[in-house]
Amino acid sequence: MRTSCFFVRLQYVHDFINQTWKERFQTDISEDVLTLLWSTIVSGYTIGGFIGASVGGVLSVKLGRKMTLLANNIFALTAALLLGLSYPAGLFELLIVGRLFTGINAGVAICVQPQYLGEIAPTSLRGAMGMGTSIFITGGILSGQVVGLKELLGREEYWPILLASTCIPAFLQLLILPWFPESPRYLLIDKGDEEGCKKALKQLHGAKCDQEWEDISQERNNLAGLTAKKPWELLRDRSVRWQLLTIVLLNAAQQLNGINAIYFYADYLFKQAGIPSDKIPYVTIGTGACECITALTCGMLIERLGRKALIGGGYSLMSICCILFTLTLTFQDASPIIPYLSMACVFAFILSFGLGPGGVTNILTTELFTQTSRSAAYIIAGSVNWFSFFFIGLVFPFIVSVGMFHSLIFCLTLALYIFLVIPETKNKTFLEIQNEFNQSPNNRAASRADGVGTTLLSTSSI
Repeated sequence: MRTSCFFVRLQYVHDFINQTWKERFQTDISEDVLTLLWSTIVSGYTIGGFIGASVGGVLSVKLGRKMTLLANNIFALTAALLLGLSYPAGLFELLIVGRLFTGINAGVAICVQPQYLGEIAPTSLRGAMGMGTSIFITGGILSGQVVGLKELLGREEYWPILLASTCIPAFLQLLILPWFPESPRYLLIDKGDEEGCKKALKQLHGAKCDQEWEDISQERNNLAGLTAKKPWELLRDRSVRWQLLTIVLLNAAQQLNGINAIYFYADYLFKQAGIPSDKIPYVTIGTGACECITALTCGMLIERLGRKALIGGGYSLMSICCILFTLTLTFQDASPIIPYLSMACVFAFILSFGLGPGGVTNILTTELFTQTSRSAAYIIAGSVNWFSFFFIGLVFPFIVSVGMFHSLIFCLTLALYIFLVIPETKNKTFLEIQNEFNQSPNNRAASRADGVGTTLLSTSSI
């Protein structure tokens, strides 16, 4: 959720707003108005993300996964243009609108890209391919930290260029994505296009794509007569209430688990450890590198260890890190070595987050739902994620003041829930995963109460 704006020094934007205000009204801007404008610029990204999650879910059904991703670049390019022109035009209002469009672009992408990757991947590689989203997000964060150094684009005169650099991945996607096919599942199940589906499968998997075709055909037969659900229809469907509860908890916890507080503490701990202020940006690159490395590691391990072990183990390790981090903060002045132990806890927390919760959450949102429910599930999951991101911004000063206790509670609760409720989804078709949830006594009772008598066929029963 961190974008290029976070790699631009706060003072540069403040100076620009103050300079523009003074030129217009021949007086310096007040601190309250400056804080309000800066808060509006920052929150515009979150509001845009919330809008984008809803827009992405709707468009992914109407236009398809691939076409939605391509159309989404309109928001990215518009945002880059507005952000880049804000300083030459002397209009800080363009920063507000540009950040809003950046958020919409991010909201659509995070909603649709995992769906696309999960639907084009073979069952045996679905987790590894799904990790592509997390790998490129963390790679983007690391790239932003590096490019934001004063030796590159971190100088005051270059900050508009740094903000406008969001156009680069948009141009790359416009060049590369058209060569890839639409999601075969979308073509067959949503559009009924058998020829298009077979052509897409051959392009993705080669001539030997009989297993994938059988899997998609079976899901279509089980969903015959059903259309893509709206979010409110999915919320009323008691047969998927455990899946919904799971994605709501996982997406809320992704923002509320303390990762944002850890990044706040990082700068403080680096100073406590004696690192000069002008060198801290270089050390901070290490946190970005940690996330990137663990996302890559998770991508390599996910098809061996499974989703449950990685995300449950990740939250368990984060709980341990919270305890150790709280202890080292409490005794921060007891010994010169304590700040270094705190730094070790920071990096361990980030590594634990990247190893499971950071990447597996989106994969599970894809895997826990069948085709007609998936887009609505992503609208709900994305809305919860972005609202949690907005909420954490509102209460962040309070959270920092109480330490990492809230993180410990969240991480322990999620670890317990994952091990008790969520089934392993590795090497299972979407129908097999749905069946595992429906085999729960509570779900069977809910299905009978709703009059839902449809039994999903597993692959082995054919």
